[in-house]
Amino acid sequence: MRYESEHKPKIRERIVKEAAKAIRAKGPLQVSVAGVMSKAGLTHGGFYAHFASKEALLEAAIEQMFNQVMLRWEKNNQGLAAPQQLAAYIDFYLSPWHRDNRAQGCPVSALASETPRMSAPCQAEFARGIERIRAMIIRQLTEMGVDDPQTAAISVSAELMGSLSLARCEPDREISDALLESAKKALKRRLNLSDE
Repeated sequence: MRYESEHKPKIRERIVKEAAKAIRAKGPLQVSVAGVMSKAGLTHGGFYAHFASKEALLEAAIEQMFNQVMLRWEKNNQGLAAPQQLAAYIDFYLSPWHRDNRAQGCPVSALASETPRMSAPCQAEFARGIERIRAMIIRQLTEMGVDDPQTAAISVSAELMGSLSLARCEPDREISDALLESAKKALKRRLNLSDE
């Protein structure tokens, strides 16, 4: 029994991480419990020892995705001033790498169109995640002395997520790259951030 209590949280975390990858890559409606368990190296039968339902797994995976966003922010921005942090976030968000790596990127641009079809608890978790990102941006804008940082953060987050989504929809790579670069420059220029 001691072995089980020590390992159960680690196994659950492994399942959630695999579910988060699958949701980003395929969308929540295409994720199967059997597929997630297989990717985690576990049998389908063990699923209910960790989750009451597929919806509970999806909710945990959505939370995990936003936790990853926050951890990346903290890791990449240690010791940087607010303008540098926000500029680096914009550079990352509107990069070809982010566009091409949906399974590792921001959950908002990966899931926004799917959210209305998710359960109410999943929608609520998704909304909490967006609010966490927005709060992160508000902190930077407040430190930068931007007027009405709440409204500015809504605009910034919408521009980031919308531009990335459009770049992912564009089949011509050159046009997609140009869209990302144009959006990045316009956003940084508006916020008086260095484009170096």
